[in-house]
Parts: sequence; structure tokens; C-alpha cells
Amino acid sequence: MAEQLTALAGDRALLGRTSTAERVSDILRTRIADGYFPPGTRLSEDGIGGALGVSRNTLREAFRLLTHERLLVHELNRGVFVRVLTVEDVEDIYRTRSLVECAVVRGLGEPPYRLEGVAAAVAEGDSAAAENDWNVLGTANIHFHRELVALAGSERTDELMRSVFAELRLAFHVVDDPRRLHEPYLARNREILRALRAGDRREAERLLETYLRDSLERMVEVYRRRVAP
Repeated sequence: MAEQLTALAGDRALLGRTSTAERVSDILRTRIADGYFPPGTRLSEDGIGGALGVSRNTLREAFRLLTHERLLVHELNRGVFVRVLTVEDVEDIYRTRSLVECAVVRGLGEPPYRLEGVAAAVAEGDSAAAENDWNVLGTANIHFHRELVALAGSERTDELMRSVFAELRLAFHVVDDPRRLHEPYLARNREILRALRAGDRREAERLLETYLRDSLERMVEVYRRRVAP
């Protein structure tokens, strides 16, 4: 937990002079999405509140917001924990992803598209793979899909998917072989990027739909083996 608290202390400047529960929840959501807090982690009010320099009431309100988003759970007389997902959760996450991400690509309109963020996420994945850092590659894959969603230019869609991608990160923590899960999708990310650069959104949507279906099958396989009773 010491490493996580040090990282949060670095986030303290993001709060500015008007610390709010929404800003605190944004920071914690991002840290969960980036893998700092694995499923089952107990979140210390004193530690996190001290690292961020916020009151206990502000932190509790942030916890409440993230509990509503299904990222945290409150256990009576035990505290607040990062949620452990079920197989049904994983299936629902991918159902939502397919509905939203494919709709975004389908509705892009006429090219050219602003693909700098998507390309940067692919480069981030290439760098992680070169260093054999497969958990970082998983984060880069999430960034790739986040940037795809951002192509819609919709704050509402971005906000919806921030929580979905944070939940997805919780699912990734269950994977016992992150290289086997994440490495094949780096090449698929490049294929989708190439299709978008060529202005072929129909091909990009087809690739994405297959991508998400295959990824769901792999995740459900892992969950049934490692989590489901």
C-alpha cells in the first residue's frame, strides 16, 4: 500500500484549491484503471485521505460514488474494498463495450479522423511489449479503446466508458498469464488503426467486433477457471 499512497500523494496537486469528492473519485478511478489497486484491496481512509490531503467526509463521499459505479464495495465492520468481479460482470462489461465502441466507429462520419491519441496508445503498447511488461501492455490496450471512444467527441460517452474501463482493469487482475491475454491484441490494434487511417470505418468496425468477441471468450475462460465456483 505504501507505493500506492506515494502515487496518490503525487496526484494531490490535481485537486487544486477546491477539493471535491468528484475530483477524488476521478483520481481513484484512474488509479484503479491503471492497476494500482487490485481487486480485494482494502482502501484505508487514513492513508488515502492523508496522501490526498482531503477530509474523511470528502473521501467517504468519493468512496460512495465509486461504490455506485461498482468499483468498490463496503463491507460492514470491515471497511471499503476494491470489488472482485464475477463472470456475469465480465460478460456485461463486454456487452457494454461492444454496444458503445462499435457504435462510435460506425458513426465516425467522413475521414480523415483525428487519430493521434489512438496512434499514441498503439506506440505505448509497442514499447511495453518490447520491454516484456505485459501488465503495462494491458493498460496500453485499455488506453487504445479509451481513445477510440474519444473519437466520438462526446463527454457523456467518455464518462460512461471511464467506469467501464476501470472495471475491465479489475478483470485483468485475475488473469494468470497476462502475456497470453494481451499480446495478440496489439497486432489487432494496429489493424484497426490502419483501417481508420485508410478511412475504412466499416472494416474498422468489423475488426473491432471480432476483437471484442474473442477477448470476451478468453476472459470468460479465465474467470471460469480461476474465480467461478
